[in-house]
Amino acid sequence: MGFVLAGTPQVKTYLSLINTHHEILPSEFQDDDVRYPASLVEHFLLEYTRVGDKVFDPFSGYGTTLTTAEAMGRVAYGIELNEAKFKYARARLQHPERLIHGDSRLLANYNLPQFDFSMTSPPYTSKDDALDPLADYRVEGKGYAAYLRELRLIYGQLRLLMKPAGIVVIEAANIKRNGRVTNLAWDIAGEISHVFHFDGEVVVCWDQYDYGYDHSYCLIFSAL
Repeated sequence: MGFVLAGTPQVKTYLSLINTHHEILPSEFQDDDVRYPASLVEHFLLEYTRVGDKVFDPFSGYGTTLTTAEAMGRVAYGIELNEAKFKYARARLQHPERLIHGDSRLLANYNLPQFDFSMTSPPYTSKDDALDPLADYRVEGKGYAAYLRELRLIYGQLRLLMKPAGIVVIEAANIKRNGRVTNLAWDIAGEISHVFHFDGEVVVCWDQYDYGYDHSYCLIFSAL
């Protein structure tokens, strides 16, 4: 049995999931399929939300969080910077107008409602990466520390949009490359805990996974 996270419902602190998807991406996206499966979203929506709750994904990607939330009767909103991914995700939504083509670093500029729940997997980076993950890897980055600071700024803006009992889930992994480890998940947890209360993590064990490990972490935060 898993342990109970302080201040949250009785959630197991580990999951074992199959990393497969109901839908195959178009050929243009085949080399960039970094989606988490709908089953992961379903698990946390069942734990933390009810029908009619407002759900938000600041890095919507191919729309897994949003389409899963809509299928479960939640009201889904999101932001996606990459235009091709935005168009793909938007075409799959029941309410495409709730997905914004934009930059989450400018979150406060968008006309968004108050949210009950947020779940995402942010664009990953390691300490050695040169490109800026928050700019869709299209320009030179300012370094790993700057990436973490910008994530904190994004979630500082999101903090103002979360309802008092709101829950935030961030799926992230530590990265092992060429014998060097970037503690990405742990560093994100430390950074976001400056603006949300860190309630703990759920370790997700996958049948297949990249980044040098066979697991990732779902970091859980509350707005209290």
